[in-house]
Amino acid sequence: MNFKEHIRVIPDFPQPGIRFKDITTLLQNGPVYREAIDQMKALIKEKQIDVIAGPEARGFVIGAPLAYSLGIGFIPIRKSGKLPGETIEADYALEYGKDKLAMHKDAIKPGQKVLIADDLLATGGTIQTSIDLIKQLGGEVVGAAFLIELSYLDGRSKFNGIDVVSLVQY
Repeated sequence: MNFKEHIRVIPDFPQPGIRFKDITTLLQNGPVYREAIDQMKALIKEKQIDVIAGPEARGFVIGAPLAYSLGIGFIPIRKSGKLPGETIEADYALEYGKDKLAMHKDAIKPGQKVLIADDLLATGGTIQTSIDLIKQLGGEVVGAAFLIELSYLDGRSKFNGIDVVSLVQY
């Protein structure tokens, strides 16, 4: 299936020169959304994964159904101040600014094998911060899976030794 046909590209959003990849059009189409999750599952099926973690918010719509399809748990990585329990936090740079991510301190058990799932890999800042948080809790990041990869930004080069898969490349 050509998933690009189901991803709307919005020019000059959120700022001039950016061509935003809008996955809401893919998510609205149930059979296409299901096929995307099924194909992502096929890309990671050989990995030994205990849990999937996904950064807020679009990582939730990729990571949670992927975890469900594998019969494993999902761990949300949230923006600072959004989790009710005791957390760890880390600052990171976005393509358009700065932000802070958080995880519950008890989200990962030492030694757990974690796959990070998100909608888009761009420069890799969000994912590198997610990797750092998971490692702080004693987790082992066994891979990262993305619906879309902006390969011209070479974000995957930041993840030393971590296997990266993506369904669609721009």
